Amino acid sequence: MVKASEPLHAPNGAGREEEADFDPSAPPPFKIAEIRAAIPSHCWVKNPWKSLSYVFRDVVAVTALLATALHFNSWFFWPFYWAFQGTMFWAIFVLGHDCGHGSFSNGSKLNSIVGHTLHSTILVPYNGWRISHRTHHQNHGHVENDESWVPLTEKIYKNLEPTTKKLRFTIPFPIFAFPFYLWNRSPGKEGSHFNPYSNLFSHKERKDVLISTLCWVTMFALLLYLSFVIGPIQMLKLYGVPYLIFVVWLDIVTYLHHHGYKQKLPWYRGKEWNYLRGGLTTVDRDYGWINDIHHDIGTHVIHHLFPQIPHYHLVEATKAAKAVLGKYYREPEKSGPIPFHLIKYLVNSLRQDHFVSDSEGIVYYETDPQLLRSSWTKFD
Repeated sequence: MVKASEPLHAPNGAGREEEADFDPSAPPPFKIAEIRAAIPSHCWVKNPWKSLSYVFRDVVAVTALLATALHFNSWFFWPFYWAFQGTMFWAIFVLGHDCGHGSFSNGSKLNSIVGHTLHSTILVPYNGWRISHRTHHQNHGHVENDESWVPLTEKIYKNLEPTTKKLRFTIPFPIFAFPFYLWNRSPGKEGSHFNPYSNLFSHKERKDVLISTLCWVTMFALLLYLSFVIGPIQMLKLYGVPYLIFVVWLDIVTYLHHHGYKQKLPWYRGKEWNYLRGGLTTVDRDYGWINDIHHDIGTHVIHHLFPQIPHYHLVEATKAAKAVLGKYYREPEKSGPIPFHLIKYLVNSLRQDHFVSDSEGIVYYETDPQLLRSSWTKFD
C-alpha cells in the first residue's frame, strides 16, 4: 500500500513551496470565536422574504424549462433541457438544505414546509437527510463519526469485494451514489434515511423521519401515476434524466468539498479531533457563473463552521474571515464559464484516495497500488 500524501496535481508558480511547507494538521493558532467575531453582524441575519425569493426564482426557472421542453419536444432541445433542468434540481436541493440548517429563516415551521416541499419534489427524504447532514456537520473531518463521503479504514477496505472497490473508486459510478447512500449509507455504516428505526435517528426523531418518508412515497407515487398518463419515456425525458443530472451535481460537489485538494488534507479521530480542526479540512470551490445558480454552495468553509449563515451572506462572511484563517483557508482555483477544471481533482482523488489507517489520530488517505494500476482514468 502507498501513502498518497503527495500533491494530487503537480504544484507550480510562486508561493507553492510555502504551501508545501505548511502543515494543515497543525492545531490552528486561533479560536472559532475569533473567526465568528471577524464576520459582520448582518451576515447572521436571516431574511425569510429574501430566502423565499430564491425559491420563487428557482421554481419559475424549473417551470419555464418544463414548458419549453413540452413545447419543442425535439431531440435537438432535450440535451439542453436535461443539463439546465438537472442543475435547477440541484439548486432546489441547496435551498432545501438551507431549510434543514435553519439558515433559510428563523421560523421552524416555514423551514419545515419549504424543506419538505423542495426536497420531496426531487425524491429526497427531507428530515431523514436533514438529520444525517446535521451529523456530518457536527463531526466533519472525523474518520468514524462523519457522515458524508466518510473515509474507509484499511480493515474495511480490505474486506470489500473487488467489484465494490471498482464501483466506489472508478468514474462514473461514484457520481451516481446518492440514491444508494439514502437507502443504505456507506460501507461500514448501517441504516437507511427512510427507516425511522435506523440508528441514524434518536427515538424523538422517528416521527419526523416517518413524515419525510411518507412525503417521498407520495411523490414517487405521483411520478408513477404520471408515467401511466403521459408515458414512461416522456417521464424519463422530463424528470428521470434531470434527476440523474441532479444526482451527479450533488455527488461531485459534496465530494469535492472534502476531497481532492492539491495537497492531501488530514482526517482526525480521538483526541486529535475537534470541531474547528475538522471544519478547516473543508475546501472552497469556484463554479464560475454557476455559483449564483446553486446559491454559492461552493463557498463551503464558512458554511461548515457556521451553518446558520444564509447562503446570500457566505461570500462576504468568507472575505471577512480570511484574515483570521490565514493559510488554513485555501483560495479556490478560479473557474472558466463551466467548471471543467474540477474534473482532474475529482478523478485523481478517486484514483488515489482509497483508505486511511485503522488507528492513528491524524491520518491521510493512502492508495491501493493494485487498484491504481487497474484504473483507466488519469488526469495530469
